[in-house]
Amino acid sequence: MKEPLLYLCHRIPYPPNKGDKIANYHILKFLSKHFDVYLGCFIDDPFDLQYQAKVEQYCKASLFVQISPSYCKLKGVTALFTGQPITLPYYSRKAMQQWVDAIIEDHQIDKALVVSGCMAQYLIASPHSPHTVMHFVDIDSDKWRQYAEKKQGIMRAVYQREHRVLGQYEKKVASMFDISCFVTKAETEAFRCIADTPFRERIKTLENGLDSEFFSPGSSVPAEENYCLEQENYVVFTGAMDYWANEDAVTWFANNVWPKVVTEVPDAKFYIVGSSPTPGVRALTEIPGIVVTGRVADVRPYLQHAKAAVAPMRIARGVQNKILEAMAMSRAVIASPQGMEGLESFPSSHVAVSDSAADIACRVIDTLQAEQSVATASRAWIEQYYSWDAQLSPLLGYLESNHG
Repeated sequence: MKEPLLYLCHRIPYPPNKGDKIANYHILKFLSKHFDVYLGCFIDDPFDLQYQAKVEQYCKASLFVQISPSYCKLKGVTALFTGQPITLPYYSRKAMQQWVDAIIEDHQIDKALVVSGCMAQYLIASPHSPHTVMHFVDIDSDKWRQYAEKKQGIMRAVYQREHRVLGQYEKKVASMFDISCFVTKAETEAFRCIADTPFRERIKTLENGLDSEFFSPGSSVPAEENYCLEQENYVVFTGAMDYWANEDAVTWFANNVWPKVVTEVPDAKFYIVGSSPTPGVRALTEIPGIVVTGRVADVRPYLQHAKAAVAPMRIARGVQNKILEAMAMSRAVIASPQGMEGLESFPSSHVAVSDSAADIACRVIDTLQAEQSVATASRAWIEQYYSWDAQLSPLLGYLESNHG
């Protein structure tokens, strides 16, 4: 009989098709090998309701609370009048609190893993105090600072407020829980610098991995969507397209890089692949050569036939899964410095890093005018350093109550 463990995350960890879901799914699989997992999470997309049974196979018990993003935004606004970060009322539900309290008491749970700062509220408000590992993933408050820099007027003030208030909350959470984790060493060190002295040594790194068997250059999965990828000369961007950092990246690329590319390479295509594209992203299809796919059944065919994956992130914290996936599939990568944050000692033979629009355009043009290259060194690097079991193994130590 395995030891019970409470695992809270803000979104159902399936399907593993976007950053947080990928990591949280592999964390769940890893934990289920060592613990009886009691999972509490939210479902914010009706499409994901079908995956509850898939997730339940890794759990002793689970709670899925369906939420409406539009209602959540209304709840989030109430934070402006209470001094809270917006994300707290956004993800605050009585049903989740009652379930957490009952599960801890009924199953005598004395270990918990919480992923994402917004879920910490359920253990802070609980009458029980299990040994808790808080996985922030990244310094979320700093993303709001970056957002604020790109806005004007009232929204700039709102985002600056969220940066300040959320930063205070993150430090409060880290002071209350036993271990706090970030996904890169750079994020860990950055938070240690702003944290209060007594708990700096309890701030650790828990890095992401990659399923290199799934993301393999040998995979021959055809695209279910009606695109003739084998015949196209294209670069690709992958990611959830309702996430502002992704929208910002592709919009910048489309406006500042792509015009020069299609002038030099008239048959060039730029595939933007990912679920829930915003109206701003969909509007990019008016630019010659840009294709916005929306949700796809499998991202691998789009990587397999691309000349390169681009990740021109202007706002970023933590490791970009889109880059790891492209490297695992032996694809060339053209990225901004922000996109490569957290990746160390990567092979440079098929990875170009620049934040200059002109330089990125030249790199893309050269790539599209050449035959598709095979980044074998990138693939080997992923296999050596990014297996999920290797990356998550420190978590077992963090969950021990005598860990220091």
